[in-house]
Amino acid sequence: MTASTLPQSRELTPEQVRALLQTPPLWRQREVQRSAAIALLSTVIVFGVLGYFISQSSGWAAVQQAFFSPADFVAAFPMVLKGFWLNVRIFLIAEPIILAIGLLLAITRSTRSPVFFPARAAAVTYIDIFRGAPAILVILTLGFGMPALRIPGLPTSAIFWGTVAIILTSSAYQAETFRAGIESVHTSQRAAARSLGLTNGQTLRYVVLPQAIRTVIPPTLSGFVGLQKETALISVIGPLEATRQAQIYAGTTFNFTSYVVAGVLFIAITIPLARFTDYLLHKTAQRRQMGGAV
Repeated sequence: MTASTLPQSRELTPEQVRALLQTPPLWRQREVQRSAAIALLSTVIVFGVLGYFISQSSGWAAVQQAFFSPADFVAAFPMVLKGFWLNVRIFLIAEPIILAIGLLLAITRSTRSPVFFPARAAAVTYIDIFRGAPAILVILTLGFGMPALRIPGLPTSAIFWGTVAIILTSSAYQAETFRAGIESVHTSQRAAARSLGLTNGQTLRYVVLPQAIRTVIPPTLSGFVGLQKETALISVIGPLEATRQAQIYAGTTFNFTSYVVAGVLFIAITIPLARFTDYLLHKTAQRRQMGGAV
C-alpha cells in the first residue's frame, strides 16, 4: 500500500468537535423517540376518554353554550384584552419595586450588627405582617381605607392603592426568597473575602449578593408568574382590568365565555414564564452536577 492510498487524516474544527459532543448516541435518540411516542399516545387516550365522558354528560350542551360560545368569545375579546393591558402595566410597574424592596428587606434582616437591630426588627415585622395577611384583605383595606382618609396630596385612585397593596404583599415574599439565597452562600466565602481586606459592605456587594442572586433567579421567576395572576385581585376595588371586564360582560349578557377569554390571556403570559423558569432550573441543576463531578 502506497502512501497515496493511505487515508488522509484531517483535524476537526472546534465547531465540529462541539457538535459531535452534543449529538446524542443512536440508542439515546431511539429511546427519546420511543418515550415521546408513548407520551403522545397516552395523552391522546387520557384526554380522549375524558372528553368523551364530558361530552356525554346531560349538562354539557348548557355548559358549552354558557362558557365556550365562539360568538361570545369573539365579542368579549376586545374589552377583556383592553382590561388585560392594565394588568400588564401594573405588573411591569410593581415588579421592579418589589425586587428593590425585597432585596433591601433581605439585606436588612441578614445583618448581625447590634446597631441595626431596630431596622432588623422593623424588617421582620413587615415581612411577618404582609406574609401573614391575605393579599385580598390588604387590597380591600388600602383600596377603600386610604382614599377615605382624604389626606391632602394623597392619591385616591383605586389602581394606585391596588398596586401599592400588591407591592407590599409580594415584596415580603420576595424578601424571604432573597434571604434564602444570601444564607445559602457558605460562611467560608465571607471569611475569605474578609481575609483579603474587604469590608462587610464590600463582601456583601462583591461576594455574597452575586452568588445569592444567581441562586434565587428561578424562584424569583416563579414569583413573576404568581404576581401576574395576583394583579387580577385588584378587581375587587373597581379597576377595569381583565377580570372586571369579563365580569361586566357576563353580567350584561348572562354568558360566562368572557371568563374563559380572561383565563386564556393570563395563561398566554404565565405559561412562557413557567417554561423559562423550568429551563433555568434545569440549567442550574446541570451546573451543580458538573460542579459535584469535578
